[in-house]
Amino acid sequence: MSKRTLIASTMMGAFALTGSAVVSATNLNDLHNEEAKIHAAAAKSQEKINALFEQSQELLVEYRGVVDETENLKIYNDYLASLVADQQRGIDSLQKQIDSIEDTKQGIVPLMFRMIDSLEKFIELDVPIRLEERKERIERLRDLMANSNVTVSEQFRQVLDAYLIETEYGTRIASYQGTLDDNGTEVTVDFFNLGRTAMLALSLDQKHAWVWNNDTRSWEALGDEYLGSVNEAVKMANGLVPAELIKLPIKAAE
Repeated sequence: MSKRTLIASTMMGAFALTGSAVVSATNLNDLHNEEAKIHAAAAKSQEKINALFEQSQELLVEYRGVVDETENLKIYNDYLASLVADQQRGIDSLQKQIDSIEDTKQGIVPLMFRMIDSLEKFIELDVPIRLEERKERIERLRDLMANSNVTVSEQFRQVLDAYLIETEYGTRIASYQGTLDDNGTEVTVDFFNLGRTAMLALSLDQKHAWVWNNDTRSWEALGDEYLGSVNEAVKMANGLVPAELIKLPIKAAE
């Protein structure tokens, strides 16, 4: 082979190697670019996955909150239902009471009339403590029973109050002014009563005294020996002197 041919061959081989190297470098760059794209796509996919995961966690928390709220609402609704049921029982009970009011009235009204009649009879037979006041109270009760504007409950309350007042007369020591009939003469006196045990009267000039005899339903004159005691009794009842033992004409129990 001539030198010229050898040189040409050598140069062609060099060009061939150079071309091959260029092609290989291009392919390698393409691979790097594709790999970069793949990594970028993978990163974006991972970001989407992370975002979806976060959304799923938020939805899970929200779901659990809704479940808890639903359970709380169920408990609260059950509680309200129990209250409504209890209120309904109360309403039913009240309705039964309302339905029975007329029956109650039919029984209690005659009872009140009997109580007033009994009280009036008792006053007639009792020691005449504040007699006019007690008779007037009976008349007010009868007027009250005929008043349609007064409820049955208020009527019954006032009848009971009258009985309580009558009870107090038997436990109090009291004195008050009034008049009595002394053999056809009306005399102004200071009355004194030791409960229902004794009832006395003292003239305002303190010269005459009387004692009530419930058996004969009349006033009986007392001797002068009782004037001082009756006078002291009136003063004690009015709070003018301290209470002390005194001699009073008291009828012994049989």
